[in-house]
Amino acid sequence: MPNILIVDDEEPICQLLQQMLEKEGYSCAQAFDGAQAKEILNKQSFELALVDINMPGESGLDLIRHLEADFPQTAAIMITAVSNPEVAELALEIGAYDYIIKPFERNRVLISVTNALRRRRLEIENRLYRQKLEEMVSQRTVALNNALNKLKKTLMGAIRAIAMTVEARDPYTAGHQKRVGELGAAIAREMNLNQDQIEAIHISGQIHDLGKISIPAEILTSPRRLNEDELSLIKTHPQVGYNILKNIEFPWPVAKIILQHHERLDGSGYPQGLKAEAILVEAKILAVADVVEAMSSHRPYRPALGLDRALEEIKQHSGRLYDPVAVEACLKIFSQRNYDLSFFPRRGYSKVKALKI
Repeated sequence: MPNILIVDDEEPICQLLQQMLEKEGYSCAQAFDGAQAKEILNKQSFELALVDINMPGESGLDLIRHLEADFPQTAAIMITAVSNPEVAELALEIGAYDYIIKPFERNRVLISVTNALRRRRLEIENRLYRQKLEEMVSQRTVALNNALNKLKKTLMGAIRAIAMTVEARDPYTAGHQKRVGELGAAIAREMNLNQDQIEAIHISGQIHDLGKISIPAEILTSPRRLNEDELSLIKTHPQVGYNILKNIEFPWPVAKIILQHHERLDGSGYPQGLKAEAILVEAKILAVADVVEAMSSHRPYRPALGLDRALEEIKQHSGRLYDPVAVEACLKIFSQRNYDLSFFPRRGYSKVKALKI
């Protein structure tokens, strides 16, 4: 049977309640003030405490608060000699299950005790159920995160393989896609885009020239300026890349970003001639990163034009060809954040001399 602690400064009251409850099979202990009750509680566990409100020293309300905070598995019933609804309401608010008024009616006491113990049992069972449920959720969350991490590693491996396939046919652009992805992600971070958008740009940048796999290698590696027909063929690569990727369910709009990375704000881009708001913000950022990296690097038909020239290009055509917010962020990471295209920084920036723009 449950253990019950009776706390009342009047010994006859304690005796009366103890006799009444022990006849029903309960095991009882007595305390005559709050301090003694705490000592007993520290040595023995109780399912229920009957607590007098008015006692010398610590009040019964304070003891009920103590039970709620330090002994949550011990239910409490308030005992009072005066019918005071405000006090009773306060006791219930701070955790008491019920209150009984002196002089006691035996049936009223037993009903209150029975109900309090039943409610206590249900609350403990519910608490244990919630705890087990939380543990199950935690375990499954860990398992899901592990599975997602493995999937992400597999996805990144596939993306790296795709990028290497393109670059194997065009050694002059080796590293170009990776640098564009890294630069695009850095611009996006500077613009305070959310993590999904940053990852979308980073992934798309690493395979944005996938469509060039359909272009003959002799055109890609030609040491001369391309003629109009060859340029028209080159301009098909965003559409080809989109067609290859459009049915792959990436967590991000990778195919659409790749399709639009050569579009320009004024509609002069390709392959669709989109303007302004019709272009994804991720594609606008990738366009800036692509131009800066391409102009800064060597090509078969020309030497590198240099970073200063590349930054001047996006600065001069900001708002007409290139998104002005992306341009501003790009200029800032080079002039103030010491970004270096020769590395692949993901967190922070390389500490090299800042460029003057």
